Amino acid sequence: MADIFKSEPNAGGNANAERLALIRSGLRARHAREKRFRIYGILAIAAAIGFVAILFTNILSKGLPAFTQATLTVDVFFDPEIVKVEPKPVRQDGQSPADYRRAVLDWERKATMVNWNRVVEAAVRNAAPGTEADTRQILSIIETNERFKLRDMFVANPSILGQTVTVNMLGSANADNWLKGNINRDLPDTQQQLSAPARALADTLLEEGKMRFAFAWHIFTNVDSRSAPAAAGLAGAFVGSLYMMMVVIFLAVPIGVASAVYLEEFAPKNRFTDLIEININNLAAVPSIVFGLLGAAVFINFFRLPLSAPIVGGLVLTLMTLPTVIIATRSSLRAVPPSLRQAALGLGASKTQTVFHHVLPVTYPGILTATIIGVAQALGETAPLLLIGMNAFVAAVPATPMDQSSALPVQIYLWQGNENRNFFEARTSAAIIVLLGLMLALNAIAIFLRTRLERRT
Repeated sequence: MADIFKSEPNAGGNANAERLALIRSGLRARHAREKRFRIYGILAIAAAIGFVAILFTNILSKGLPAFTQATLTVDVFFDPEIVKVEPKPVRQDGQSPADYRRAVLDWERKATMVNWNRVVEAAVRNAAPGTEADTRQILSIIETNERFKLRDMFVANPSILGQTVTVNMLGSANADNWLKGNINRDLPDTQQQLSAPARALADTLLEEGKMRFAFAWHIFTNVDSRSAPAAAGLAGAFVGSLYMMMVVIFLAVPIGVASAVYLEEFAPKNRFTDLIEININNLAAVPSIVFGLLGAAVFINFFRLPLSAPIVGGLVLTLMTLPTVIIATRSSLRAVPPSLRQAALGLGASKTQTVFHHVLPVTYPGILTATIIGVAQALGETAPLLLIGMNAFVAAVPATPMDQSSALPVQIYLWQGNENRNFFEARTSAAIIVLLGLMLALNAIAIFLRTRLERRT
């Protein structure tokens, strides 16, 4: 075409030349617009990838250090001069189970009354004999819950009395901050979180290899703690989120799919069903905090369900996820070719058989994808959970969905607001990594199952 345009001006008059010039100008403008559109698209994709890269880089750079924590490995001597407890009761002949249990509880109570901090202090002094730190300064670099670990070891195995056992003790949050360099070492003593002898003791133990940075498994196995921040973990929030997701899956999926099938395949097409469809679309756009208000008013104030319970959180998130499942399922049903329905009806299948035996199986990949994406979205919701009291401090793993609990996004919110910012900022990013990992796992499962179902259908 370019050759024709080049040849015509030589063959025609001025009118043709002007028309050809106009056409060339129009083509140049159209090509320029297409080029600009491609550039805008590339820039948009690059910007999106850049923002995602910045987000992940920021989270990973802050969160990964939190997966390691200062840990002191010391030889602990269970000194009989400190642990002054008589031998554990042995059941006597003729002693009732209740009496024996009472005697054991009394012995455990006496074991709890032992000053286990003295055992901790003696172990640290033995590891650093030249330290100038006093008792309080020594204990300030060890997590406060570690004394309970020694107590539990003794209660579980009283024969260790008088023996030396190698024990790993978590460093305190302040010691962890100091050793990781989260605190400016040039600040004056009045602005440091640890005293000078305690800082020197921590440095000495690190240099001698007795204190090291070990993987912080307790982030996954411990519950949240305010008295021992270095031992705080996500176990309670993780189980609470798991219960909530189970409620969402067991309620939102069957109700949402059944509603979509009825509205798309069986419901009469009239103004009433159009009104329902419009309202479902509107519900999908309602801010999540509104569902929290609804859940607090209906499930807690009216039905008197327990506050801060995963069952309530699951019901609220079910209401929030239902429109997504319904809309996605209806879209999948509409995408099924009409010829499939006509073929089934032509072979004598009833309307119900056509829908459930021929149409619905074709939509399984779309329904599954929408379901898992909806569940992943619900997993990251925080605002509605705050309104039903799931921001309460709960230092226990819920045994049932009716027990009080927290949730992963709420735990992130709570840690972000902790006053020990230079410690919990990294811990918050670590919790975000766990939450993102869980959401990515759900999406990976959705892609895998959708691929398998698409091959079968």
